[in-house]
Amino acid sequence: MNNQTENQLLVIFGASGDLTFRKLIPALYDMFTRKLLPEYFCILGASRTSYTNEQFRAEQHNHLVDLKGEQADMDAFLQLLWYITMDTYLSADYNRLKEFIQSLQKQCQLPDNVMYYLATPPVMYEVIPALLAANGLNHPSGTDGWRRIVVEKPFGNSLESAQKLNKELGSIFNEKDIYRIDHYLGKETVQNILVLRFSNGIFEPLWNRHYIDSVEIVAFEELGVEKRGKYYEGAGALRDMTQNHLMELMAFTAMESPPVFEPEMLRNEIHKVFLSLQPLDEQQIDKQVLRGQYEGYRQEPDVAPDSVTETWVGMKFFIDNVRWSQVPFYLYTGKKMSRKLSEIYINFKSTPHVLFAGQCSGGSCNQLIIRIQPDEGISLRFGLKMPGGGFVVKRVSMDFRYSSLSSELLPDAYVRLLMDAMNGDSTLYPRSDALEASWKFIDPILTHWKEVGGEGLLFYPPGTDGPAERDRLWVPD
Repeated sequence: MNNQTENQLLVIFGASGDLTFRKLIPALYDMFTRKLLPEYFCILGASRTSYTNEQFRAEQHNHLVDLKGEQADMDAFLQLLWYITMDTYLSADYNRLKEFIQSLQKQCQLPDNVMYYLATPPVMYEVIPALLAANGLNHPSGTDGWRRIVVEKPFGNSLESAQKLNKELGSIFNEKDIYRIDHYLGKETVQNILVLRFSNGIFEPLWNRHYIDSVEIVAFEELGVEKRGKYYEGAGALRDMTQNHLMELMAFTAMESPPVFEPEMLRNEIHKVFLSLQPLDEQQIDKQVLRGQYEGYRQEPDVAPDSVTETWVGMKFFIDNVRWSQVPFYLYTGKKMSRKLSEIYINFKSTPHVLFAGQCSGGSCNQLIIRIQPDEGISLRFGLKMPGGGFVVKRVSMDFRYSSLSSELLPDAYVRLLMDAMNGDSTLYPRSDALEASWKFIDPILTHWKEVGGEGLLFYPPGTDGPAERDRLWVPD
């Protein structure tokens, strides 16, 4: 057990939904089996679906068995689960919630520490906190204890909406108690970017414009929009993946070393990266930001027959600071791609003089590849002499995979992020100022696309690497 984790109550709004079934309860069960939960701990599900405590536990049991098989300690975990049926739009129901919380705290010997998790549609991100505040549920009843809130993405759909949501939440909870979760940041390899860079003298001296030719960040999915057509029509790949996941990965890759490894110091450096992004005007957007749509998207359920929503985005941009001046960054994301893949490519500059046959002379001869999924690991590519006479060079790879250590050492991303929130550690959670700075960069692209309609929209066959025109991004300015 992690003795630093305070005893507490976790309240999950949207407890009958897909996110709770697929991610939250399995993650909490893993924490239970790894003895990472506090000694005194309860989980209270809240949703409109009418369940008794036993019915809710039975539903979670069935889902856990489907995922992990029947296990001996599952019944003990299920006893931590409770449920309240409530209308989250109805203020009076929050009084019942308050009474239920107080009774659980007494029954389970819990202090007045409560974390709220909004596993709900984004439309509820302002409704629930406001009604929590209206019923005195946003702060402890006495001088001891705390209240925290975890909010899923998408956090706004524009700069204006993100600023509004930040203002609303900031008026109800302290910024230090607001956790905007991005599950990509819970992956072990993403966190290892910091260790790889700042603890190894062989990388940090080379991590700049003098030695790096370009940086690519890729997140591809084999699946299409499935049954999420209604949501995706209002989002698109730029909002759904680029603004949050890819921009956060970029910030981890590009940030300066914090003076000390503390949450706010690290978040300060991330904010500086977003402030340093070179803004794109309309001409640059047309040239440096490409959008595509997979063939057949318009026939998906709940998708408009003339939809111009992008399912693929390729982007080139620059960071205006001393470390990264004139180094292009490329972000790629898409659905219905040839494979599922999330990777960061650090492309080093080649040697200035070619001496050997077969020697690579491009801008990515030496590569450091940080693989986020599906097989988390790190690879280093470089040239070596082929066996035999002469000096013929072939590119080889040194690979590390986390699975080679032990599957037990590689927790799910939600396990790491939930544990951090329970411990009050915000290191891996985006801060409001960085989020708004990211939206400030993305907003002009969305505005320009809205103005030009479908002009410039590219199409690509499912199961490929995106539109053929994607190579245009690599044409030098």
